[in-house]
Amino acid sequence: MTTLRSKMIEDMTLAGLAPGTQSNYIQAVRRLAGHYRRSPDQLSEEEVRAYLLGLRERGVALGTFKTYHGGIQFLYRRTLDREWSLFSKKESARPSRGVYPTCSPTLRFTRSWAA
Repeated sequence: MTTLRSKMIEDMTLAGLAPGTQSNYIQAVRRLAGHYRRSPDQLSEEEVRAYLLGLRERGVALGTFKTYHGGIQFLYRRTLDREWSLFSKKESARPSRGVYPTCSPTLRFTRSWAA
C-alpha cells in the first residue's frame, strides 16, 4: 500500500466515513490514477477536470459520477490539502425558492372569501 493511499484511509477514518464509502472513494482514486498511469498527487487540476468531464461525456450514471467526484475531491482537498477551483462551491444558475414572492396562506384565504 502506498503512503498516499494509507494517508487517505487514515483521513477518511478520522472524518468518520463508513467502510463502504471509503472503499468507493479508494476505487475512484485508483481509477483516476489508472487512467493517467501516474500517482494522483502528480496530476494537475486540468487533468482531473478532463477526467471528470470524460466520465460525464461517457454517460456514467449520476450516482457513480457523484461518488467518483466525492472520492477524488476528498483526496485533493483533505489528504493533499489542495484548494482547487474545481472543487469549490459555485453559485447555482437556478434562483433559489425564496427569490420570487409567493402568496401567503392568509392572503389566499382572504381572497377566497372576498370573491
